[in-house]
Amino acid sequence: MINVLIADDSSLARDIIRDFLEEEGSFKIIGEAKDGEEAVEKILSLNPDLVTLDMEMPKKTGMEVIDEVLGQTNVPIVVVTSHDTAQIAYEASLKGALEFYPKNIFTLSTEDEKRKLIYETLKRISGIKARKNFSFNTPQPAPDKRTIKAVLIASSTGGPKALMQFFSNLPRSFPIPIIIVQHNSTGFDTSFAKWLNNFADLNVKLADDGEKAERGQVYIAPTDKHLEITAEGDSIILNYNDSPMVNNQKPSADVLFRSASVILGESVISIVLTGMGNDGAAGTRLIKERGGITLAQDEGSSLIFGMPKAAIDTGCVDLVLPLEKIPIELEKLIL
Repeated sequence: MINVLIADDSSLARDIIRDFLEEEGSFKIIGEAKDGEEAVEKILSLNPDLVTLDMEMPKKTGMEVIDEVLGQTNVPIVVVTSHDTAQIAYEASLKGALEFYPKNIFTLSTEDEKRKLIYETLKRISGIKARKNFSFNTPQPAPDKRTIKAVLIASSTGGPKALMQFFSNLPRSFPIPIIIVQHNSTGFDTSFAKWLNNFADLNVKLADDGEKAERGQVYIAPTDKHLEITAEGDSIILNYNDSPMVNNQKPSADVLFRSASVILGESVISIVLTGMGNDGAAGTRLIKERGGITLAQDEGSSLIFGMPKAAIDTGCVDLVLPLEKIPIELEKLIL
């Protein structure tokens, strides 16, 4: 059983989260906290396998709780918050929170596939302990430089922090549109784009249906819609796609990668970053088969190595790199 502590000042919210977790059968609620001070005390005394943490609580905020407990223990923390505090949740990820969800997703009415994905993610997160990332630099032959028309990025759990670090090291002069599929909870996409824009010299925005991808712009796929590209003359057009989930995800990186492989051929670079599952692996294969360049984050710098490993296991990844090296190599690959 996975021992869970629920910290939230709302008794109703605690009841909802408790019912949601206990319904699955693998989670045991060993304690509840109604304010931040109680949360700190119970986290340190009960030593749970997982903590669900509200951001706005009396006595100590969720952020203060994270600061205090992660200095003394490496308990996995999942932020459960409202949409209007979503940007605070992303800040929490920089301090050590491993995932975040909106409060309204923890209901028994949530569709089965989404519930299953949440359970699987929480189970995986409960086994993650804070550690220093490590990376190995293994020499790899670099692909030939060529004209690149778009860079595509896939990320999931651990993705917000990884993307923040990635864009902090990418210069304003980067001349290619970047299109991102980050697996986000419903309603968090706009807040995510605004938050990430704080760390990027490039402009980050939520992709609009039918818009032209411009040089040096960063586009975030919306939640609950796939994002794919089409061509209009020499222009790349971003389009929403409301087809069913792929790899239990919507948006799915495979949908974006597949469309880019057809439209752009060898003129595209794909990057698979940290995340659970295998989204992006099939798309990586298609991009490689059509001559594109494929990159993946290495195990040492990934919070969860699932998505990068699945891509690497296809045998179609050109370069496996620690996160801090990816922006450097990306610039080298572009004419």
